Amino acid sequence: MPATLAMDTNDTSPSSAGLGYVLAQLAAAARTGDTHPDPATRARGRDRAQRWSTVLRGMLSGSLQPGSRKPVTGLPSWVTLEVVRGGFATGRAVAEGPLTAAELTFAQEAGIPASRSELFAYWLTEPGQLRLRNLLDSGCYRIDVPEAAAVLVLAWLIRSGDVAAASRFVEQLAPLADRLRFTPTPAATPAPDPQIMWRATAGQTAAALRAKKPRAQVEAMREAVTVWAPFSDQVLGLWCETVRDGRVAAHYPDGWTARASSAIDRYRVLAAAHTTCAKHRHRKSNLSVMLRALDTVVGGQDLESRTSGLLQCAVDGAIAKRGAPASPVLERYRRDQAATVTPGHHRLAQLVAGRLDAADPEVGIVDVDAVTTPVNASEAASTSLPPGEPIPDSVVRTARRAMARPIELLLGAGVVPSAEVLAQLTPNITAEVVGRGYSDRQLGALMTAHHRAFMARRSLLLVDLQHQVRPAELPWVQAVAARRRVQSEDGRVALRRLAKLTLDAFPATLVPNPMVSQWMTLSRQSGDDLPWVEELAADIFAGRFSAKYLRAAQVAASVLTDSLYARYFDIDYSAIAAADPARPERRGVGSSSWFDQLCYDRAGNPTDRWDVAANGMVIEQAQILTTHNLATLVQLGVTPTSGWKDLAQRTFAQLLGLVSRIPGNPRQLPLIKDVAYAWRQMVFYLSLVESAPQEVEAMAGFLARSNPAVRERLAPAMTALTRVAAGGRFADDATSDSGRRLTGWTTERHWLIDSSS
Repeated sequence: MPATLAMDTNDTSPSSAGLGYVLAQLAAAARTGDTHPDPATRARGRDRAQRWSTVLRGMLSGSLQPGSRKPVTGLPSWVTLEVVRGGFATGRAVAEGPLTAAELTFAQEAGIPASRSELFAYWLTEPGQLRLRNLLDSGCYRIDVPEAAAVLVLAWLIRSGDVAAASRFVEQLAPLADRLRFTPTPAATPAPDPQIMWRATAGQTAAALRAKKPRAQVEAMREAVTVWAPFSDQVLGLWCETVRDGRVAAHYPDGWTARASSAIDRYRVLAAAHTTCAKHRHRKSNLSVMLRALDTVVGGQDLESRTSGLLQCAVDGAIAKRGAPASPVLERYRRDQAATVTPGHHRLAQLVAGRLDAADPEVGIVDVDAVTTPVNASEAASTSLPPGEPIPDSVVRTARRAMARPIELLLGAGVVPSAEVLAQLTPNITAEVVGRGYSDRQLGALMTAHHRAFMARRSLLLVDLQHQVRPAELPWVQAVAARRRVQSEDGRVALRRLAKLTLDAFPATLVPNPMVSQWMTLSRQSGDDLPWVEELAADIFAGRFSAKYLRAAQVAASVLTDSLYARYFDIDYSAIAAADPARPERRGVGSSSWFDQLCYDRAGNPTDRWDVAANGMVIEQAQILTTHNLATLVQLGVTPTSGWKDLAQRTFAQLLGLVSRIPGNPRQLPLIKDVAYAWRQMVFYLSLVESAPQEVEAMAGFLARSNPAVRERLAPAMTALTRVAAGGRFADDATSDSGRRLTGWTTERHWLIDSSS
């Protein structure tokens, strides 16, 4: 979140905290909507501005309370809210708005007025219940927002004979039945195998391909070769007809003037239709010179000596460069030139989009290769694309976003570029574990689909150590809670799988919060009480950590006491292990003032005044003490496929790449934070390797042979790590020869920015 979302520790009012941020976002969106050159981007900007205006009006009127678990007056906390950047609710529920096509169809088929309240009443009738039971049995439905599972849960309760639970459930839903969509969307087929995942559906990918625009430079070159080159040869041929004894415009054959006039007319038509290439308009270009001379002669005037001289140079130069018109030399030149011109990528993207139209638009596609084959004969005939033309890499990359495979194969295919994307894909795995917790097959499938939709909820801005709404708080989940059993081993197996995938694929990246959220869910499913910690936003940090941060640090103490990690970061894990457990404070939220103070002390108590960078320094110390979940993974028994040493080496290689991007980078500070995260994780991995001293020595040797800009920046941190790995202690003195401790946040100029320490 941007730093404008500031909150003074003496004023914890979310409204006062976020007003400046909201105004800044509104201004930025309005500016985009008014001034951006792209119409689609302007439209999106206006849409964002409208939503931010709604947020602002709600805050000013008091109907919105940012920072609360129940930020919208009149809506319970379980309602899925429309949330904009920064975690601000707009006041609108995602499940409200105009009736969907599915709702209108249901109402029409039931012969009832098209309203949500009438539709809700219909679902309570026998015909409505029969329709819902059929959906449950077939599995042919989609849950795109959690509320859409409600009436299916109701139908399941009634069929199972739990009328009392169904009645209580109806009482909870009824007050919002006229406003929220509790109805699922019918589908032609059951939900696909949850183990099969994709980054984008076939429909989304086709839309993205159709949105590809021509590249101006490429289209200008294509126009130059296919339009202006042949026309230029035609004009050159006209002037070659006038040559005598090497002199251009020496005589004009019969009919020449008419042909020249026709060429001028054709030029006007071509210039109006083909505006990408502008070279023909340059006064000094050969074509421009020849055309001006044509216009003069066709107009009945004699050529001035200067014009005649320019014309002679243009004709002689064109022939010398490419050959005379109709000559084998010119024909070969144009043939070679045409071979360098390929169809526009946007045209080939349109072709692939058309191929994707044959697939189910709501899911991915198994065989991406089949839709990215070269242009076939029938396609060439209908599109004028060259037969056999290969699909360009940029189009193939977009199409591969629809590749439908198990997550391990997607990672192997390079389709998952980041830990954030991995976290977006893997809720399928978590949802399947949730569904297996229900003994009834139809209910399990429903709760799998529901949890997948729940994981797409956007997080709210929360203060005062509040936590996001959990699935167990939703009325339809509560209504069938008694039917769920703990799936201890299923949850642990899935958690280890996700953790291993994350470590193996992105060892240098801080685990993103959406993935941490999935680990929390799987831990709850398995009945384990593990302290998973999220990355906190520095611009809304209120100065306290919840109880689980101390518990996570104590888990780290059990793994890292007197380790390379503990010595490099100067952590007294014995004191942390002996610390009293956090105690409940107001609202029942546990926290530890001892742990809070430890983080402040380690950050150097940077300021008494609220400051984003100072907050970041304190939060970073909590991340260091807890290892940001890495130690908890070790305690759970997670190990990377290739071992901790390989993970450390790969992280070091990525770290060098990150450091190499610092010089001249306009976003140096975020990059330096990524460097610090990678460095910390590398030190953690090394702490689990018996040969850590030798590994550190090898890394130091490699660094000494690296790019000077990288070597000079990273040398202080490597010096300190080498000394600690050899058995020494870190001397926390920035001016000493013992090196420097590498962290990402600072209230001063970071030493990694400069080429020397």
